[in-house]
Amino acid sequence: MTGDDGIVRTPFGRGPDPGEASGRVTERRRQGVRWIPLFRDANEDEVNSALRDSEVLAVPSGTPILTPGETNHSVFVLLSGELEAHLGSDSPPEMAIPILPGQCVGELSAIDGKPVSALVRAVTDARVLRLSAEVFWTRLMTMTGVAGNLMATLTERMRRTSALALEAQREQLALQHLRKELDLARQLQAGMLPLQRPLFPERAADVEACALMEPASIVGGDLFDAFFVDPGRLFFCIGDVSGHGIGAALFMARTVGLIRILAMNTRSPGKLLVALNDRLCEGNETSVFVTVCCGFLDVASGLITYANAGHGAPIVVSNRGAAPLPRPEGVLAGAFPGMRFAEREHTLEPGDVFFCCTDGITEAQNEAGEEYSEARCVALLPRIREEPVSRLLDAVLEEATRFAGPGIRADDCTMLVIRRPAVPRGRSVRR
Repeated sequence: MTGDDGIVRTPFGRGPDPGEASGRVTERRRQGVRWIPLFRDANEDEVNSALRDSEVLAVPSGTPILTPGETNHSVFVLLSGELEAHLGSDSPPEMAIPILPGQCVGELSAIDGKPVSALVRAVTDARVLRLSAEVFWTRLMTMTGVAGNLMATLTERMRRTSALALEAQREQLALQHLRKELDLARQLQAGMLPLQRPLFPERAADVEACALMEPASIVGGDLFDAFFVDPGRLFFCIGDVSGHGIGAALFMARTVGLIRILAMNTRSPGKLLVALNDRLCEGNETSVFVTVCCGFLDVASGLITYANAGHGAPIVVSNRGAAPLPRPEGVLAGAFPGMRFAEREHTLEPGDVFFCCTDGITEAQNEAGEEYSEARCVALLPRIREEPVSRLLDAVLEEATRFAGPGIRADDCTMLVIRRPAVPRGRSVRR
């Protein structure tokens, strides 16, 4: 007989069991019922007599036989196949307790009459012997050896459950430790970057600058930096390490450290990238790489000299609109030693904005797989050109986030903006 749940029910011992081919006799059937640990020391004839009115269930894979909260008055013995017990509805798969052939489940709820606390379901197609509470307690438990076998079975299950619980506790402690380490890494990473908004407020009459980084995970692989190498020259850079997580964050830290040293010893962004690339290639067996756009701004004249290692082109916003600057020739940093990197120049006029970002902005995708794109940045920036630099970056991030929609950010998002202040009336531009 097949129920609404898809379980086929057959009286015990009457004809072939469900799931067995007709006429096929397995080794366990030749052993009778005493292969089941519960009946190992019992009289086989007495057990068969007691089981006469019981039934065998053919349970399809994935079907529950016990559900948390339900009332249960039966004990189930697994004859073949696989069952697993989950102690909570939100317990991870690795915490499932396997039920092996010959073992029983449901006896605890049948003992105390309380609702079932565990979810028990078939992992594969399974054959299960269902014993009513009356048969189990009145007839089977009175047989010699059966009660002792039940205690041994429960004891073994408690050992396995305790072992799983201890392992879960160890994993939880390890996870807590990892989270603390990641939080420390996040703090250290944040401490490496100039996060003041805006940057250099004391130099606002000469230059306005701001940066923003939103990692996709606790730690990220994006980077930026900006500092004065001398009172009249500002160094800046933005970059994106391949990959995410701890490995990318470590490579990012190495890159930032090298760039700061190199920027203090050269005035050529192309030569800086040559040295950076060669240093990063040393011992880089994992083939991690970084894209970088970097340069120097002469604050008095507005002249920017910049170089590029595989990064997106910077965008300049003026009173004529916005457009990407020509991208100097240069490959990814850290991938191929001995490479050369070209340089280009552009002069920022008073009021012009120099904007750089990582591909976490331009490649942010919506549900249809469409990217936010550089073109949308170019269209937005003229409308917010005169906003405070910190608000300008927030506006770009907000629009890119709104375009992509809710959900987990797929990539780190980093931006850097430099604006040459407009010349107040009555003040001449320094040359």
